[in-house]
Amino acid sequence: MISITSDLILQLVAFGASTAMVFGGIVPYIPQYLDILQTKNADGFSTHVCLALLLANTLRIFFWIGHPFEMPLLLQSFVMNVAMLVMLQLCVKTKAKSEIILNPKSIFECSMKNFWQWTNFQDYLIFLILFSIVTGALTLLLMHVPVYMETLGFVSVFIESMLGAPQFYKNYCKKNTAGMSVKMVLCWFSGDTFKTCYFLLRHAPAQFWICGSLQVCIDMLILGQVYYYYPRKQRK
Repeated sequence: MISITSDLILQLVAFGASTAMVFGGIVPYIPQYLDILQTKNADGFSTHVCLALLLANTLRIFFWIGHPFEMPLLLQSFVMNVAMLVMLQLCVKTKAKSEIILNPKSIFECSMKNFWQWTNFQDYLIFLILFSIVTGALTLLLMHVPVYMETLGFVSVFIESMLGAPQFYKNYCKKNTAGMSVKMVLCWFSGDTFKTCYFLLRHAPAQFWICGSLQVCIDMLILGQVYYYYPRKQRK
């Protein structure tokens, strides 16, 4: 009886951890999403965070084809892509309402200067579809080439590990963290710490926990910015 109870508890814990892994990644963006809705201003949030996560999770999905890993990590990638598209749509919609757009920017202009600063949400969808088609075709052709698959996996988790970098850079350029949800960054930190420990305990490929550790470091740097740019008078 004790053995059955302990096995059940372990199964429930494992299920809870897997569920947290699938849906936990989108939790940090809920405060930021609500802040943008409330203030009707998306200037404090870097949409390049969405770019990093869309690229990383799309690559991870194709990495699974040639190098299957745990199902919760695969499901997390699909859930995160949907969440980032929702976040992007809100940012594009908010900017369109708050700015007078004289020269609409489109993906078909083929201008690197305007890359990921497009006016219409459809352009972001087109980019993601094209990126998925190219990556999918390459993966089907080279899935039996170990070097390609390992590189694909590493690039995926490395891009994700750097997702906080655009936000860090934007804060640095503005010399403040106004408009950025501190709750989002705190959730990043706690989630990335949990995720890295999960990778280590579940013996995930080395790329996962190495880049997870890098993510935690970047989260700490952004939290350091929150303290550094906080008005010194109020800090006292």
